[in-house]
Amino acid sequence: MAESVYLKLVGARLRGQMSYRTSFVLQCVAQAVNQLAELAIILVLFDRVGALGGFSVREVVLMYAIAGTAFGIADMVAGQLDELPTYIRTGTFDVLLLRPLGTLAQMMASDLHLRKVGRIVAGLGAMAYALSHNDIAWSPGVVALVVVAPISGAVIFSSIWVAANAVCFWVVDGQELANTVTYGSNAFTSYPATVYGPWLRRFFAFVIPGAFVAYYPSLALLDRPDPLGGPAFLGWVSPLVAAAAAVVAGLVWRTAVRHYRGTGS
Repeated sequence: MAESVYLKLVGARLRGQMSYRTSFVLQCVAQAVNQLAELAIILVLFDRVGALGGFSVREVVLMYAIAGTAFGIADMVAGQLDELPTYIRTGTFDVLLLRPLGTLAQMMASDLHLRKVGRIVAGLGAMAYALSHNDIAWSPGVVALVVVAPISGAVIFSSIWVAANAVCFWVVDGQELANTVTYGSNAFTSYPATVYGPWLRRFFAFVIPGAFVAYYPSLALLDRPDPLGGPAFLGWVSPLVAAAAAVVAGLVWRTAVRHYRGTGS
């Protein structure tokens, strides 16, 4: 019953966004251009250096492509959680509590940003280029990893989005803090972990499991040892990390909602 309600909500939002098709297409193109502009920054860097953190331009583009695709999916599915402070300040979140549906699912189904498809398509295009221009020993396991890595990364990003925005239940104006974690994770995962200092690398790699979005899967795809000394199996455990991140994010959200008292609006 609840699933059908969510599908109707999502369907209504999608139909609304598709009502103005020219505007929708232009928005998708703009998202794709933004994604490719970030790729251009990487290419400009390699115009000045031969390697970045011990990785060539093609290897970095692979990491960027996996991370960009994963972030695009997560942004489309969970990006509307950025509106949580507005929901809390205006009392709109109280309306969600009155419905016999999960509050997190209601928030995520409230406004899917379908225009983010442009970002996803650009990321997939960059991934296709990187996979064809790197020396990859193809096998059924590698093919599965190519498919699973962006999906697992999207789950990790979405989990980060949920947990980071949950802080707004305690600090109503905590959106900037949440953005530091969500969009900061995107910036971290677009480059090799080797370019960051030890404390930043440990925080974004393991406290916030950003290294499992693209860095470790890319090492597995490239069949390269980890310059930081990590074991080879880390490149294959992203689905497990994604599942654990989703569980933690769900617990954080439930705890935050349980302590929510409203703003009196």
